[in-house]
Amino acid sequence: MYIGEASKKTGLSVKAIRFYEKIGLIRQPERKGRYRIYEEMDIEILVLIKEAKELGITLSKLQGVIVYNNGKVDWLKIKIFLREIREQLIHNIEDMKMKISNLDKCYHQINS
Repeated sequence: MYIGEASKKTGLSVKAIRFYEKIGLIRQPERKGRYRIYEEMDIEILVLIKEAKELGITLSKLQGVIVYNNGKVDWLKIKIFLREIREQLIHNIEDMKMKISNLDKCYHQINS
């Protein structure tokens, strides 16, 4: 598919897709004349990048995670990374629960 369709499928701008290609987050797509031809694997990676950014993960961090071996994405490395992010989020949730509990204790002491 061409870059315009990739943009529509992912919700990313054409400019962002070209940038991710430039910095190596996605592989250089094959070309048909002047046009880039994106495959489904490229779309999956672009969606992953978009979702990771929404979680606050930096592009530089993703550059160390999204790697290609013989033109194929190393999904195992990505899966391990996602598991680590999940564990961080769970830790953050527990931390926030503790802070809320402490705040509730302070609140109730003030009203006593």
